[in-house]
Amino acid sequence: MSLTPSYLENRICLNVLANSVENAKECYEAAEGHVVLGVLSKKYATDAAAIADMKRYQAATNNALSVGLGAGDPNQSQMVSRISAILQPQHVNQVFTGVGNSRALLGQNETIINGLVSPTGKVGYVNIATGPLSSSAPEAIVPIETAIKLLQDMGGSSVKYFPMKGLAHKAEYQAVAEACAKYDFYLEPTGGIDLANFEEIVQIAVDAGVKKVIPHVYSSIIDAETGDTKTEDVKTLLGIMKKILN
Repeated sequence: MSLTPSYLENRICLNVLANSVENAKECYEAAEGHVVLGVLSKKYATDAAAIADMKRYQAATNNALSVGLGAGDPNQSQMVSRISAILQPQHVNQVFTGVGNSRALLGQNETIINGLVSPTGKVGYVNIATGPLSSSAPEAIVPIETAIKLLQDMGGSSVKYFPMKGLAHKAEYQAVAEACAKYDFYLEPTGGIDLANFEEIVQIAVDAGVKKVIPHVYSSIIDAETGDTKTEDVKTLLGIMKKILN
């Protein structure tokens, strides 16, 4: 199984939630493979249960598995590291302080590991206190350049910028995108992204020169009745990705 996500034009890979193995397979096909499917560790009571179930997702999608925390819950950080070490997925979601642990346990550099940083209201600065203990402490506000270098020190692949709240932090996001491009780092915008603002959010990252962009589109494309991510919306997002890179 490949450890590397499949990027459209080697540039953009979608990240959506999978409600079931069947939903994951349908979304994978709708995105023509240019997607990682989020499965949340928080919904499993034990590591063993998570590993057994997530292996089914891997088998159905050529390992396009994104091991998730669960709404960015920092208390899931250790579990994500432990199960990812066994699963060897293409994508791992981590809080800032969990990145080094995940990379060490994975034992390879191909799997994408993001590190969660948050907007601060100040352009060029991010909050890196997103871990199990640090998230309840006063903010640790550092220049985005420093955050990227710290993530690189720990073996991270990308900045997970959350919560975006759509385009509420546009100027800050722009600065993050420019820094990621400058320091050869990937970018994962997430939080409040929908069919209406997806194009502008991804376009900003592409125009800034970010080498690889992994936008997370979650609740806005989930069917409220079934809990499934809507495959037609995934197709729409893929079309927008193709338009951006055309």
